[in-house]
Amino acid sequence: MTNLIVELSKYAFIILIALYTYLCFSVLKKKQEGEIRYGFGVQTFLMFLIHLLAYVVIYLQTEQVKVLVFYLLQVFALQTVRVVCQVIYPKINRLVLNNMCLMLSLGFIILTRLSYDRAVRQFQMVAVSLVIFLVIPVLIRKCGFLQKLPWVYGGIGLLLLVMVAFFGDTSNGAKLSIEIAGFGLQPSEFVKISFVFFTAARLSESVKFRDLVLTTAMAALHVLILVYSRDLGGALLFFITYLVMLYAASKKPFYLLSGLGAGCAAAFAGYRLFAHVRVRVLAWSDPFRVIDNEGYQITQSLFAIGTGGWFGMGLCRGTPGKIPIVDQDFIFSALAEEFGGIFALCLILICMSCFVMFVNIAMQIKNNFYKYTALGLGTFYGFQVFLTIGGAIKFIPSTGVTLPLISYGGSSVVSTIAVFAIIQGMYLLKEDEDSKIGKKRKQTAKAKTKPQKTEEKP
Repeated sequence: MTNLIVELSKYAFIILIALYTYLCFSVLKKKQEGEIRYGFGVQTFLMFLIHLLAYVVIYLQTEQVKVLVFYLLQVFALQTVRVVCQVIYPKINRLVLNNMCLMLSLGFIILTRLSYDRAVRQFQMVAVSLVIFLVIPVLIRKCGFLQKLPWVYGGIGLLLLVMVAFFGDTSNGAKLSIEIAGFGLQPSEFVKISFVFFTAARLSESVKFRDLVLTTAMAALHVLILVYSRDLGGALLFFITYLVMLYAASKKPFYLLSGLGAGCAAAFAGYRLFAHVRVRVLAWSDPFRVIDNEGYQITQSLFAIGTGGWFGMGLCRGTPGKIPIVDQDFIFSALAEEFGGIFALCLILICMSCFVMFVNIAMQIKNNFYKYTALGLGTFYGFQVFLTIGGAIKFIPSTGVTLPLISYGGSSVVSTIAVFAIIQGMYLLKEDEDSKIGKKRKQTAKAKTKPQKTEEKP
């Protein structure tokens, strides 16, 4: 009976995620508020149905009651944040909220399947982060002084990166984290936010050449310290995000092309200087030639994706544990193996819908500081997804970055939830701007239609 349920669940997962993905894009085309609300309600139902079915399958194959208890705790946390958010912030972006909850639930599912203890630790960090998530939008909405502190953001970011560069723990050839009170912390995940705030504040002040030189110098220091720490994946994320924000503010293609040229030169220099970069390029270019050593991780990832095929092996039926560091860098491969290629493609589209929504919010905000902040955070998110999935499928060399909200990692999941909360704050600001414009238009229309009093001649 269990085998039959697992086999049928493979197709059920694909149907449910496909319907959810369709709603991500179709709801945006609807005009009537009732239809939009209904579409998001169906999305929520599909999300919790996927979550329930997955944990039923895991329980049937493990027969551990603690799995069901863990599931109920997750439902309580996700449902609470959804309900409270919609009560506190009636105008909150439901698509961004639903997608965040879906990806968190997928992360819990695959981590429970890989390591129950790690899934519990991840849940603890998420539970704390969701409380913070409820507070951040109102801070963004009310704190108008945020754009007046660019050098504070830049200084804090540099200080945290320098601490890692000199006192951090080395992992896979790079200094990524520091230990504080027994907890491992990866500061670069939080510096992403301060870096975007710094860049947005500076670019919104001025795009004159002299000011751009100072801004670029500070941004370059961030990147160079990450390179010194050998966190080249992080350095690439910071570099690309700055280029996008610079081009959006200056609207000068020369800056973009110059930056891309400098990036290519830096990539070549990095290949020559760092042995672990050459190892990753070798593993990417011909992994099967070095399958026993450098290419083992990427070949196991490709085997997992290929074995899963379009429909997957079934939850708990694959062998994702053969992939080194599967719960962080290659969690996409584990999902593709057990849920299938169609499910994985839908996940990519869901991530794309988040990125599109982030950019859409940025384009509609009038205030330049908030506009550039939303664009920068959206670029960080979208490019990180690209690097993670691209490395897992051998489209690009592996960069060692995590899949946001899904991969294991406390710093990563906390910072990403904070990013989603900031974006929600930006969306509320946009809604406030739209409401003010709407009120002015109504007042203007009333003034025009109001009959003029005529003076009577004696």
